[in-house]
Amino acid sequence: MQARMKNPAVNLPETLQALLAVSASIKDRGVCENTMDLVHMRVSQINGCSVCTDMGLRKLQKAGETIERIVGVSAWREMPYFTEAERAALALGEAMTRLADRPDAVSDEVWNEAAKYYDEKALSALIVSIAVDNVWNRLNATVRQPAGGSWN
Repeated sequence: MQARMKNPAVNLPETLQALLAVSASIKDRGVCENTMDLVHMRVSQINGCSVCTDMGLRKLQKAGETIERIVGVSAWREMPYFTEAERAALALGEAMTRLADRPDAVSDEVWNEAAKYYDEKALSALIVSIAVDNVWNRLNATVRQPAGGSWN
């Protein structure tokens, strides 16, 4: 597969810097980095973003995640490898990514479960992270950015 064009954020350097700055602003805000990365992987799988799924896999492997958890994130509800806090984050990620799939996009059940494990600052970081993941997924999927290649 060949990209239709450079990643739009690369073509607009100010956009790239802004997206990177947003991502940097949510580090160390009360959500374990591996949890954020697992959610990123799941969101990217849902959106069919090969670049982000590939990058997520590599990052999780480098961080020492087990193959069971990396592969299992695609079926996290049925897998025994995730904590309740991780499950709450994954459910929030799925709900935010599939906003149009249900009348109540992010249900009180999903929200309340996440709020049990994450305070307002951590929830804010998780929400912003999921939103940014969706932005990257949409940029990459639209231009058919191939996995394993360069952004430009």
